[in-house]
Amino acid sequence: MRAAQTPRWYPFLVGLFSGTLIVSNIIAVKLVTLFGLVLPAAVVVFPLAYILGDVITEVYGYAYARRAIWTGFFANLVAVAAIVLAGALPPAPFWTAGLGSVDAAQRAYAALLGFSPRLLAASFAAYLVGEFLNAYVLARLKVRTQGRWLGLRTIASTIVGEGADSAVFITLAFWGVLPGEALGQAILAQWGFKVAYETVVTPLTYWVANALKRAEGLDAFDRETDFHPLRF
Repeated sequence: MRAAQTPRWYPFLVGLFSGTLIVSNIIAVKLVTLFGLVLPAAVVVFPLAYILGDVITEVYGYAYARRAIWTGFFANLVAVAAIVLAGALPPAPFWTAGLGSVDAAQRAYAALLGFSPRLLAASFAAYLVGEFLNAYVLARLKVRTQGRWLGLRTIASTIVGEGADSAVFITLAFWGVLPGEALGQAILAQWGFKVAYETVVTPLTYWVANALKRAEGLDAFDRETDFHPLRF
């Protein structure tokens, strides 16, 4: 494969990866109860970003994963900016969204789609830390294991990446709002659910990664890769 070529399925995976992140941010405003745990609704979608990240790193290597992570970051940034701008624009005098008044519709928009600066900063920081750690650990373990034990490698990288993601987000978003014990419980709840999610779908991750390797004729090993996250 020539260096100038883009692998056939890579753009599709990056698009799906970015879309997953954007949807996660939008639906995270709703809290749900799953298996006795109170979690943001994004937990049903967000772990897919880690699964897709695992597949990209496993098949194409860390450099391609790094590109996908930054693409997802900027796509999410554009989505957030658009939502904030739309909320700031003056509403049409007849727009009530079925809520009886323009003011009620505007308040509902702000409540459901508005972003507080603190939560937004926490979300972006957690995403970058978690995704880069996930890709780094998976790429390193692939070299160390000579490409064996994919299922164990994806779970191990998820434990590290999702753990960091949950710890960074909950700490930055709720420090001083929740007591220390509640912070720890929230981190463990999100971390445990996401790792369990990844474990359950490991056979699917394994199948997709191997199917892509055959389709692309590619199985990258990061033996001489520069792992700096800002290296493009």
